[in-house]
Amino acid sequence: MITPDTRKATREKYARAASDTGSPEVQVALMTQRIRNLTDHLGSNKKDHAGRRGLMMMVGKRTRLLRYLREKDSSRYQSLIESLELRK
Repeated sequence: MITPDTRKATREKYARAASDTGSPEVQVALMTQRIRNLTDHLGSNKKDHAGRRGLMMMVGKRTRLLRYLREKDSSRYQSLIESLELRK
């Protein structure tokens, strides 16, 4: 489960400014936390098809955000990918 404290810590780590909550980096980082949490849940709850659909929609949204960031600023994209360990 993702607690408000972990969400706040993630926001602070990936924010570009003190009050930043909506930059692509923050959105992708928070979404990655939710995706990893839901993936663990689906490992033990195989018949949760609604949860699986939600996971697929989140993965698609994260992909679109990452594509936007890659086109906008490739150095920020690379550093985010490395820090979140998304592609190895």
